[in-house]
Order: sequence, then structure tokens, then C-alpha cells
Amino acid sequence: MKASIIIVNWNGKAYLPDCLESLKAQTFKDFETILVDNGSSDGSLEFVVGHYPWVKTVALPVNQGFAGGNNAGLQRAFGEYIITLNNDTEAEPTWLEELVRVADENPVVGMVASRICSYDDHDMVDSLGVKVCSDGMSRGAFRLLRFSELTPGKIEAILIPSACAALYRRRMIETVGFFDEDFFAYCEDTDLGLRGRLAGWTALLARDAVIYHKYSQTGGAFSPLKLYLVERNHYWVAFKTYPLTWILALPVSTILRYLEQARVVLASRGTGQQFAVSSSKTAHIMALVRGVADAMKMLPKMQAKRSRFAAIRRLGDQEMGQLLRTYRLSFRGLFDAR
Repeated sequence: MKASIIIVNWNGKAYLPDCLESLKAQTFKDFETILVDNGSSDGSLEFVVGHYPWVKTVALPVNQGFAGGNNAGLQRAFGEYIITLNNDTEAEPTWLEELVRVADENPVVGMVASRICSYDDHDMVDSLGVKVCSDGMSRGAFRLLRFSELTPGKIEAILIPSACAALYRRRMIETVGFFDEDFFAYCEDTDLGLRGRLAGWTALLARDAVIYHKYSQTGGAFSPLKLYLVERNHYWVAFKTYPLTWILALPVSTILRYLEQARVVLASRGTGQQFAVSSSKTAHIMALVRGVADAMKMLPKMQAKRSRFAAIRRLGDQEMGQLLRTYRLSFRGLFDAR
């Protein structure tokens, strides 16, 4: 089998028809679909079993997050290519055909990104790959720009893909592993992608592999839980994959990010506007504090993971630093909502 599509679902029954119907309409047919249900209580699993019998289902008793859910799906997958797909998406009919074509034509590439645009506005970019900040934070490249105003080639070199809709070569996964379940959700795709790059694999954008995404429908666009997980997990990304000099600079990078966050809050712009109108400001601040504290508690474990990975690294710190600089995202860009 050429491709295995893994969809992790948690109480997403309302989104599944659009997603699964679009997969049924794909022009490329050599694939299987695996839906991993993270202990949903909304009847998602029963709905899929009853209406989409061609979908393999994996029922987890409790929510194991995006990372644990995808890892469970991988155990049931037989494809040469492993494709992660959010449940709140809809694919153009040629999406999979284009994604697989780019992978087939570029055998040294470990990851292929989709063109991900907004479900509500098909011209608004959600992600054309991912860029990273100096502290491990990340964001979809060209997010909230108009695709019609951009001029990407059919195939473009990128840093890493967004796991919202990404192809990973099985041989790469066998080398570097799949998602780190300590992350639970958020930033786990940045960690996986950078591990792939450190091991010498490259990444491409397949411009014409088009997905439409209902952004943050499961985790919430600005919830305390999401803030906590992102704040915690981005440090783990840095500890595991960044050059040592970048890690030593993390205190300075963090201060600069907080200053930029304060600026957008005071100006009520971008994500700062969401915070300004939030009714739970204290909960959001405490989520950030807990995120930092819990990240530091796990530092020895992350350092141990970094050390174990050293045996399969192909890029040194200097080469990795150059790669991160090439696809670097400023803190202003991180918080910009245009």
C-alpha cells in the first residue's frame, strides 16, 4: 500500500463528514484511512463505523492527545507514506495525488507539506510549511496572507511541514521515531520535523496538494490549555533539537518574546487582542507560568532524549543553526494577526 492517512479525533463528530467525504472523492486510490478516536463522548466512533465502513478505527479509552493518537494509528498503518490529517479539514480531490507524486519524484525527501488554507476563505493561507523562532516557538509559514498574492513554485523547499496535513516517509519515521508522546499536543510536529532534518532528511511543499482547515476547532484558538501546552512544549523542542548556543541564549530569547507579547497586548493587536477581550486573563497568565515550570522539570528527560538521538544525527550544530536562520520567524511575525 502506498499511503496511510491517520486522523486523530476527539469529540469531532461534527467535522468528520466533510473530512471523510473529501477522502472518498480522492483521485488517488491506493491508500487506507485510519481514524483514531481519543475516547470521544459525542458518538464519533459509532458514527464512523456506521457511515464509513471503509475507514479503519482505533478506539482509545482515554484522550492520548495528537501525539499518542497518531502513534496508535501508526501501529495499524501499512503505507509506504504516513500522512497525518486533522479531523477539521477538507481535501481537494487531487490533494493526495499531488502529495504522493512529489514524494515519489523526490526519494531523498522525508517530509512533504500540503498547501493549507482556511476553510472559510480558500484564499487565506493557514500554512505553507512551518517557520520557527529562536526560542522554539513556531507558526505556519505565510499564515493569514493571501495565496493569490504569493508566487510559490509547484515544489518549494521548506523547513518542516505542519502535521495538520503532512506526508512523512516511513523510512524516515523508522530512523527518527514518530511523535513524542510527552508533548501530548502542540509543537510535536515541530519536534518531529526538526528531528528529521537533524537526521539528514529534507522537506518540500507540494503547492497543489490543497487542504482547507477549520483552525483550532478541537483545542481552541486561545484557551488556557493550549497556552500551557504551547508554552511548555516549545522549550522541549529547543532542548531536544536546537544548537547548544541557541539553547544557552533561551533566557534572552524568552525575555524578548515576552516583551513582544506585552506590546501586542497593550496595543490590542493580533493575539494580544484575543487576550484583551478574554474573561479569564488570570487563567491565561497562570497557564504560561505552569508551562515554563513544567518544561524545566522535564529538562533532564529531554536532555536524555537529545543524547540518545546523537547517534543518528547528520547535521552538526553549525549546519542546524544555518538551517534555523534560513527559516527563522521573528517574534513580531509570531504574534501578527494581520
